[in-house]
Amino acid sequence: MDSRFLESFVMVADNGSFAETARRLNLTPWAVAQRIRALEAEVGTPLVSRSGRSVRPTPAGAAILDRARSFLGDVRDLKSIAAYDKPAGELRVGATHTSITGLLPGVLTLLTEKYPQIEVYVRGGISADLYHQVLDGSLDTALIGEPPFAIPKAYDWRQLREEPLIVLAPASNRVRDPHSILAAEPLIRQRPNSWIGLLVDGYLRQAGIRTRDRFDLDTLEAAAVMVNCGLGVALVHDWPPPWPEGLSLRKIPLPPNPFGRRMGLIWNRASVRVRLVQAFLEVAVEALGDAKQRRAEPNGAKIHRRRSAHGSRLLPNPR
Repeated sequence: MDSRFLESFVMVADNGSFAETARRLNLTPWAVAQRIRALEAEVGTPLVSRSGRSVRPTPAGAAILDRARSFLGDVRDLKSIAAYDKPAGELRVGATHTSITGLLPGVLTLLTEKYPQIEVYVRGGISADLYHQVLDGSLDTALIGEPPFAIPKAYDWRQLREEPLIVLAPASNRVRDPHSILAAEPLIRQRPNSWIGLLVDGYLRQAGIRTRDRFDLDTLEAAAVMVNCGLGVALVHDWPPPWPEGLSLRKIPLPPNPFGRRMGLIWNRASVRVRLVQAFLEVAVEALGDAKQRRAEPNGAKIHRRRSAHGSRLLPNPR
């Protein structure tokens, strides 16, 4: 049985579309359909059915879907184990939304140059969800915020970056004291039960600041857009650019505190793909170290503080 045909069947079942599967596999829809027909001929029964433009598994297809996923996972593991000279195979990486835009592009570019045999599949999400996906084995590793609890002993963690808390205010704001701003203006909040929300709550409690909360958001980018619209201020972590396009904001630093978000990589040290994870970690350390050095250079620092990659104005605190 050709594993490529089985992969096409699983992707069609997941995507509900020959066209989308073809786009992801860099094939034509006709070629994907031919793979499915060949697999159906080998199995001896129809595996998918069409309903308008959508495609769904038949009862027989649904019955073998989980086994097909497991088989494909075993095939990927065999490729990783058999690669003695250089790491090779598929690596499933999770990353927070700000990491996908601000950190991963440089890491993946360098990974492709150094380890072209590694095929990376990326899944976005929030730190808590990605953490559990590493634990249940659906992801090999994830670039997430450090968990607010001890991780299991079978797993490793490596910090790659720290993002300090800042007050985010409209560019027209001229108040210097961040605590005065937080006490006076409506606060655009992250979800209080999220890992970011716990850090924000910890800082506010330590500083003794009572806020007037507004909204309850899942993403840092959404908070930045709300601040730009004059709907309040936000207490967020200073994530790497690019930021949403067209914003005019002021970043106001806070007094030294332990509530920064520590971004890093988590993985299962017993995974058969641990060599791929180690290659990814090696490249991430190198790529993020280079980026940090560029930001530290005089010209780079000026651009980083004043303008994002899409033209947003990010101003320092007034003096």
